[in-house]
Amino acid sequence: MMQVHRRRPEPCPTGRDRLTAAIAHPDPTVGARTLLGAILVGHDVSLRITEVEAYAGPRDPASHAFVRTARSEIMYGPPDRLYVYRIHGHFCANVVTGPDGLASAVLLRAGEVLDGSARAHRRRAAGRAAPVAESALARGPGNLTRALGITMDDLGVDLADGTSLTLLPADHQVDRAAISAGPRVGVRRNADLAWRFWLTDDPTVSAYRRHPRAAVGN
Repeated sequence: MMQVHRRRPEPCPTGRDRLTAAIAHPDPTVGARTLLGAILVGHDVSLRITEVEAYAGPRDPASHAFVRTARSEIMYGPPDRLYVYRIHGHFCANVVTGPDGLASAVLLRAGEVLDGSARAHRRRAAGRAAPVAESALARGPGNLTRALGITMDDLGVDLADGTSLTLLPADHQVDRAAISAGPRVGVRRNADLAWRFWLTDDPTVSAYRRHPRAAVGN
């Protein structure tokens, strides 16, 4: 009797595999939407990502990687790395997305603190007279990094390897109908591009502010 060799079934992709695939997608808005609901863990605090902005590198004049510089070089490398920069006295954290060499990224704008709330409150309380509301702990990119303790020391961290900072997939799939989109905050160029995404009606999401010098329809 002729022996039949059956092809071994491919293993089902894990949630982290699907997250990695979305992060590596050439369209940064795919990674941005997938990051909503994902969990960022590090420095004794974890949070659920509730608001993000996508930036398309050399194809997007609002991106730091529109012109290749020493600062934006990390965005031209492999995805799933953390790009951190300092602006107006605070740090901003971005997940590098797209295939190696494409230089796109997603800015983490807001999140809901899940664990380590007391530590996040202590970090946010530094230099403040009034206490911070729970929903405002990680509202806004600077507050998000402060709550998580992210600094320039975290630049280039591999978010998939589980060391100082780890990015985990959402514990349940976010319905696309529960995601809102609108213009990015505070950018002068491509100011009307609806590449900011957030979980609709989530209390941790930041307010929209248009750059005062952004031209209409640019």
